[in-house]
Amino acid sequence: MELTRRDALVALAAAGSVGAGVAVDERFDLSFDDLPSTAPPDPEETPPPVVLDTLTAAAEVLYPSQVDGHRPFVETFVLGRIEGRQSYLEGMVETTRELDGLADSWYDAPFSELDPVVRDRLLRELGVETADPDPEGPISERVRQFVVDDLLYAFYSSPTGGRLVGIENPIGHPGGHESYQRASMEGEPEDGDDDDG
Repeated sequence: MELTRRDALVALAAAGSVGAGVAVDERFDLSFDDLPSTAPPDPEETPPPVVLDTLTAAAEVLYPSQVDGHRPFVETFVLGRIEGRQSYLEGMVETTRELDGLADSWYDAPFSELDPVVRDRLLRELGVETADPDPEGPISERVRQFVVDDLLYAFYSSPTGGRLVGIENPIGHPGGHESYQRASMEGEPEDGDDDDG
């Protein structure tokens, strides 16, 4: 399955952002090219390419193996996520650079150049899997905050990611009256099964 920039925009809308000033409406089948263009991002408010390399490499480990299109999805989500959040951008840049430094120290290559199996091992060795997210904590907690949690949120709140894991209506997707009605009725007792006997 192919993750797209539009998937990322829907995930941004679910996160309370609209991704570089673009509103996404699920009722229309828009391609990314159909969306309004925006001004180029300010270089001071854009992560260096190496940061996007690291985040994309992490997504390749975190997302199911049948998913493609990591780079455009990650790039679009990250650019929308950091818009107007300078301190968040600084935390992300510092954390990914530190992760790269550890990868180079432990495995002689930046994180993005490691084999996916080794990337996964490194994250586990750091204790990221069980760490609590904290933007000011030790490296394991910052990686959990700025890398793992954000990337997983983006994936599971996107239409493609939601379909892949069986979530009919990802977070932020209204679903419509029929879906709401069906979900509500599934929890109701059948005739003769109520609490009154």
